[in-house]
Amino acid sequence: MNKPLRLTAALLALCLLAGCAQTPSGPTGMTGTPAETSSSAAVPESTKETEKPETSAAAFEEHDYAGEIGLDMHSASAKQKVTVRNFVDGDTVHFNVPQSMIGDGELKARFLALNTPESTGKIEEYGKAASRFTREKLEKAAEILIESDDEHWNIDSTGGRYLVWVWYKETADGPWRNLNIEILQSGLAISNGTGQNRYASIAMAALNQARTLKLNIYSGKPDPDFFYGDAIELTLRELRLHTKDYESRKVAFEGNVIQVSGSTAYVEEFDPETGLYEGISIFFGYNLSGGGLEILTAGNRVRIVGSVQYYETGGTWQIADVKYREMRPDDPGNIQKLGDGVQPAYVLTDAKTFAEGTVRIQTEEGEEEEFPYAEFLIDTSLEMKGLKVLEVRTTTDPDSSQNGAMTLHCDCGGTAVTVRTKVLYDENKNLITADAFEGKTIDVKGLIGRYDGDCQIIVFSAENITISD
Repeated sequence: MNKPLRLTAALLALCLLAGCAQTPSGPTGMTGTPAETSSSAAVPESTKETEKPETSAAAFEEHDYAGEIGLDMHSASAKQKVTVRNFVDGDTVHFNVPQSMIGDGELKARFLALNTPESTGKIEEYGKAASRFTREKLEKAAEILIESDDEHWNIDSTGGRYLVWVWYKETADGPWRNLNIEILQSGLAISNGTGQNRYASIAMAALNQARTLKLNIYSGKPDPDFFYGDAIELTLRELRLHTKDYESRKVAFEGNVIQVSGSTAYVEEFDPETGLYEGISIFFGYNLSGGGLEILTAGNRVRIVGSVQYYETGGTWQIADVKYREMRPDDPGNIQKLGDGVQPAYVLTDAKTFAEGTVRIQTEEGEEEEFPYAEFLIDTSLEMKGLKVLEVRTTTDPDSSQNGAMTLHCDCGGTAVTVRTKVLYDENKNLITADAFEGKTIDVKGLIGRYDGDCQIIVFSAENITISD
C-alpha cells in the first residue's frame, strides 16, 4: 500500500532537483502572465535570464529582504531625504525636495526595478492593493530617503519622472527599509529591469520569493478589491482624459458626491498626478428610488457603474443608466456607497486661470496633452472671490422650474466671468432677486458648468454667495 506513495515522493524530489517547478499563473481574470497584462513594458529578456527556478513553498526559508539589504550612506549614488507631496499609485509618488535640487520643489518619482498594476487610469487587478501598500508604508514612516541607481538622478522614458530607490524608517532610530524590495517581496509588482540595477541580486531574490509563496499577483486568486463585472474599471482622471473613447460603454469608477440637483448628482475625485480635482455628472432620472437615492446623497463616497453619454443640450459628458437593485444589493452592476463625510473641494481659483488657463497632463505613454482649464474641469467644484456684478438677468418663465434663476455677468480683475444661479431663497424662504447682487462684489462657491458653449460657475444655494462689500 505504501509503494505508490514512495514512488510519488521520489518523483517529486527528482522534479525539484531538475528545477521543473513552474511559475504560478496570474490571478483569476487576467490573461497571460502578470508581465503580459501590465500596461507598462514587458519584462526585458535579459531580466528573464536572471530569474531562478522556484522551489516549493514548504521547503522555502522566507526572508525579509527589505530589511536585510541595508543602506550604504557612503556609496557613490545620489541621495536625498524627502517628504511626500502626493501619492499617485504603487510605484509612483511625488516628493517634496529642496528647490536647489528642482526649481518648484517637487520630484515626481518612479520606483526602480518594478511595475505595480495600474490604479490611476484603467484599474488592474491588485493595483489598488499596491497603491494602498505604498501609501501605508510612507504615511507611517518617521523618515524617507530616495536614492539614485548611480551617481546621477536619472529620468524615465516619459521625461517627467525620476527613477529612484525609496528607503524609509519605521521609527526615528530604526533601520532603513527598502520600499522597492518590499513591494517585490510582497507580490505586488512584476519585474521591470529587476535584474539590471545596483540591487539586482536581492531584488530578484525578493521577486522569486513572492512567486514561490504565491503572494497577491502570483496567488492565482481573485483580487478582493477588483471589480469583476462587465464594466470597464477606470478612474475619473482616465475618464476625463479620454471621455469620447468610452462613449456608450459601461464604466465603473469611484468618487465623492458633492452636489445633487434634480435628477443629477455631481461626483469629483482628486487626481494626485496633477494635483487637481476632476468631476462628472451622474444623470439618474427615474431609475433610482429608496436605497439608490440614499447612495447618491451629497457627502457620500460612492462607486458609480453606468454608461458614458454625451448630453447634447448641456454640451457635456455624463454617466447615465445607473441602477440599484434593492433585492440584489451585492450585484456588481449596482452603484454602491463606500463611505460618507466627504465635502466639495471648492478649490480657490482666480478668474484668469478659469477663463484662459490650461491643464497639461502627461499620459502613461509619456505623451503630453493640453486642455482648456475650465473645460477639462467641468462638473468640478471651485471657489472664486472678488467678482463685481455688472448685470443680472433673471429667468422669467412661470412654467419652468428655473423661473427666478439668475445669470450674473461679472468682472474680476479685468476678466469676464459668468455666474449662473439656481432659484435661490433666503433663510425665511423668500425668493432672492437681482437687486440683492447687482452692483455688488461677491465671493462664490459652485461647480464649473457650460452654457451655450461657454464655461460658467453654477451656484446651487444662497449660502454659497457672499457679498464682500
